[in-house]
Amino acid sequence: MANAFKKNFFSAGNTKLFFYDTSKISKADLLFDSLKLGRLGLGRRAYDYAMLGYNVLKAKHKLANDKILSIIDFSLPSGKKRLFVVDVKNYKLLFVTYVAHGKNTGLDKALYFSNDPESNKSSVGFYTTLATYSGVHGYSLRLQGQEIGFNNNALERDIVMHSANYVDESIVKSQGYIGRSLGCPALSPAIYKQIIDKIKNGSCLFVYGNDNKYIINSKLLKRPVKLGK
Repeated sequence: MANAFKKNFFSAGNTKLFFYDTSKISKADLLFDSLKLGRLGLGRRAYDYAMLGYNVLKAKHKLANDKILSIIDFSLPSGKKRLFVVDVKNYKLLFVTYVAHGKNTGLDKALYFSNDPESNKSSVGFYTTLATYSGVHGYSLRLQGQEIGFNNNALERDIVMHSANYVDESIVKSQGYIGRSLGCPALSPAIYKQIIDKIKNGSCLFVYGNDNKYIINSKLLKRPVKLGK
């Protein structure tokens, strides 16, 4: 979005000082550019959709913590860091890391999504984070799907955020992609607790994938939005 900035300058002695006019740029554009999210790999389309749904949920008072927005960009292969956790209030990027998709969603690329129990597939759409608990995978975070038909079975399916040894950069270096879950957005044991503690209790999580059925039918994406490439 560099073209969205209008470059101006003035002289101070023999030195030209440059500044940018941000009066005509949206907060969403400014956040994306200032945090260099595109350079870090986050797709602009995934980001635009995430901001759209986040603002709808916020307006509907669905977010107990509207400071944090987490975006999983499943258009990226699992060998790329594709979980982005952003402090939208303070313009801070908190985490960029690896995240697993379901074993029946694809090998290195996330291709197939489902809301069905026992499908072992990831589910796209918007979630709100709930409370933490200690389960089979240790310290974990429950997720509540906000979109009927796409992820509203998350609680029934036990789709939670947890740690997994198969999510590790060394595995990426050895085979090019990380391991897969039973549908959960699993994280590296080295960082999962910090992320869970930051996003728990009512923040927004958006899982984006190349799923045209979702894009066309999601009720949270019905408002017009200008999308990047």
